[in-house]
Amino acid sequence: MSEHIVPVKVYVVIFLALLVGTSLTVLAAFQDFPWQFNTIIALTIASVKATLVVLYFMHVRYSSRLIWVIVASALFWLCIMFALTFSDYLTRDWFPQP
Repeated sequence: MSEHIVPVKVYVVIFLALLVGTSLTVLAAFQDFPWQFNTIIALTIASVKATLVVLYFMHVRYSSRLIWVIVASALFWLCIMFALTFSDYLTRDWFPQP
């Protein structure tokens, strides 16, 4: 079984990108954006950081197509779970009945 050898430079660059993402998260936490942009910005930064970790530190970037299918199906299942949770959450009656 042949494995892909990743240079140390790639790991250092990804680590620095994660540090930049963490500092952006901290800086964004101290800003007061209009509407609900704080949540959107924080989730965007977190998604980019999670993608970098999955692709490079978990070696999905250099994996076979089967691993890509498994990761995609896991993300699809996560979306289904979020959709079911949000549909339940949004349809509840929030006012107490007398």
